[in-house]
Amino acid sequence: MKRLYLILLLAIVTAASVQLAAQRRVSPVSTAATTTQSRNENKLPVDSIDRSKLVEYRDDKGNIVLVDTITGREIVDSTAMPKVPPMIYPLVYDASVGVNVWDPLMRVFSQNYGLIGFSAHFNMHNRYIAAFEFGLGNANNTPADNNYTYHQGLAPYFKIGLDYNFLYNSNPDYLIFAGIRYGFSPFKWTLRDVTPTNDYWGEPSEIPFPGVNATAGYLELLFGLKVKIVKNISMGWTLRYHRVIHESPTTYGHAWYVPGFGTRNSALGASLSVFYTLPLKRKDAPDIETGPTVTPGEPMPTPLDTPHYHPDDEL
Repeated sequence: MKRLYLILLLAIVTAASVQLAAQRRVSPVSTAATTTQSRNENKLPVDSIDRSKLVEYRDDKGNIVLVDTITGREIVDSTAMPKVPPMIYPLVYDASVGVNVWDPLMRVFSQNYGLIGFSAHFNMHNRYIAAFEFGLGNANNTPADNNYTYHQGLAPYFKIGLDYNFLYNSNPDYLIFAGIRYGFSPFKWTLRDVTPTNDYWGEPSEIPFPGVNATAGYLELLFGLKVKIVKNISMGWTLRYHRVIHESPTTYGHAWYVPGFGTRNSALGASLSVFYTLPLKRKDAPDIETGPTVTPGEPMPTPLDTPHYHPDDEL
C-alpha cells in the first residue's frame, strides 16, 4: 500500500514538472553582435553635452552660443536664432518716376515712329511694384518701293500693371523683375500721297484717303532689370512681349502703328528708362539684435564676461 502511494506521488510531481517546463520562456542568447546593436561605436565622450553645465553668450552676429564648461565645446542655440520674416521691407517702401528714352534714341537712328513715355512706380515690400505708364506717339512712314505714306498724328497711350521683384529680400538698389501691363490708346491714322499709276495715260494720279479714328487695347508681358546709378538716380531695361487684344473695327483694315505698342510687324518691344526714386520709408535691413559691443583696443568678450556665466557651475 505504501508503495502504491509512493508511485502516485511520483506521478503527480512528474506531471507538474512537465507543465512548468512548457510555460518557461527561452532567454535570448547574448552575442557580440547583439551587444552593439543599440550602441553608436563612433560616438566620443566629448560628443555629449551636460546641459546642467551650460552657459551662454552672444557672438558678434547676435547668435546665442551655448558653452559646456566641462568640455569647452560651443554650439549655436538654433532655437534662439533670429528668424528673418518672409519680407524684410515695409509695405510703403518707395516710389519712383521715370522717363522712357528708348523711342527718342531710336529716332536718332532713323526710326520713324514713337515719341516719348513716362512712368510712375509704387514699391510695396520691395516685392510688388504697381506701375502706371503714359506717353505720346506718332508715326510717319513711307515704305520702300511703295506709293504711299502712313501718317499718324500725335496720340496718347496709357498702361497699368504690376511687377514682381525676384530680389525682394536683397539690396533694393538692384531689381530683377517680371511684370504685366494692359495698354490702351485712342488715335487717328491715314494714308497720304497715295499715287497709283494710270496704265492708260501712263501718269500717276493721287487718291485722297480719309482719316480713320481707332482705339486699341493690348497686353504686355515683360522682364527687366533696374540698377542704381548714383544717389536716387537709377536706370532700367525691359524686354516686352506684346499683343493687341482688341481694336475698333474699320473699313480700311488695321493700323500699322499703335502708340505705346509699336508696329504690328514685331511681337517684341523694349524700353530704356531713367528713374528718380523718392524714399518713403527706408528700411534696408531687418531689426536683428547685435552681439556685444567692443571698443577698439579692448579684447573680445568671452563667456566669463557675460552675465549668464556662473563660476560655481564649474565646481
